[in-house]
Amino acid sequence: MTTNTHYPGKKSHQGVTLELFTEDDIMKIDHATMDVLSTYGVQVSDKEGLEVFKKAGCDVDMETKMVKIPEWLVRKSLATAPSKFYLYGRDEKNTLEQEHKGRVHFTCFGTGIQVCRYEGPGKYKTTDSDETDLANCAKLVDWAENIDYFSLPVSARNWAGKGAQDVHEMLTSLKSTSKHFHHIDPVAENVKFYWDLAVAYYGGDAKMAKDKPIFSMLVCPTSPLELSHNAAQVIMQGARYGVPVNVLSMAMAGGSSSVYLAGTLVTHNAEVLAGIVLSQIVAPGAPVWYGSSTTTFDLKRGTAPVGSPELGLISASVAKLGQFYGLPVFVAGV
Repeated sequence: MTTNTHYPGKKSHQGVTLELFTEDDIMKIDHATMDVLSTYGVQVSDKEGLEVFKKAGCDVDMETKMVKIPEWLVRKSLATAPSKFYLYGRDEKNTLEQEHKGRVHFTCFGTGIQVCRYEGPGKYKTTDSDETDLANCAKLVDWAENIDYFSLPVSARNWAGKGAQDVHEMLTSLKSTSKHFHHIDPVAENVKFYWDLAVAYYGGDAKMAKDKPIFSMLVCPTSPLELSHNAAQVIMQGARYGVPVNVLSMAMAGGSSSVYLAGTLVTHNAEVLAGIVLSQIVAPGAPVWYGSSTTTFDLKRGTAPVGSPELGLISASVAKLGQFYGLPVFVAGV
């Protein structure tokens, strides 16, 4: 056990290393990904995103919305994406470092829409989750030493259909935990409101809010190979504000990607790298994660089992890919 010199009291373990790939294996996946991005491309369903890619030197078809990203631009973007950044908590002791091959951190994940309420011995009732449930979860995470930052575990369903549910979820989360808040359900049109909340926390100091962001965001490309309007806008706005963005693919082997895991890794890799390229075009040096919740698709039941052995195998694989590119990595656990 070694002490983390950045934050006294934090411990890190020198554990067992699992090597899933040889250098040749990694290079084959990388080369196949570059071929997909430059020859076939990704669909970008956002007008501004298309213009950004075009100005950066990509081959863009404005009618089909297909963007072919040249390898040189991918490499350039990977060179500017930081290998380390910080997730700031409202309490400084809860600030943590996200680093390439750095310490492993843990967060809760969701987002669930129901909770099970205890009503007495052997009696439970399942109901929609609300803002109070979200606040209670945040307070529990604030207490739990083994959870490093807070992601939405449940949604504030009492705000559904009333407008700006995602904004209320952010405000409730920020008020209820002193740890960093990772917004995993951001809405592009409301990112400015998230930013205004962060600036307000710093007493109107926008520079401080940018230098020490107390929240981050997660977006998912739409498999196979699409950056939706929401994903593209969240990535670009996050880059401009200096807010860390987690570009997280949720490809499903046998459903939205190849049934073969190697093929799924190529699809996954192309989607994540496309999002990272977009962030670096907009603001070189913008903090980004290489993210994954990619798993298999259960063809019999029509579900995406996130507790399957394949998810663990894929998560370990994409972690190595993210490390290969020198990026902080975020992967789903089993």
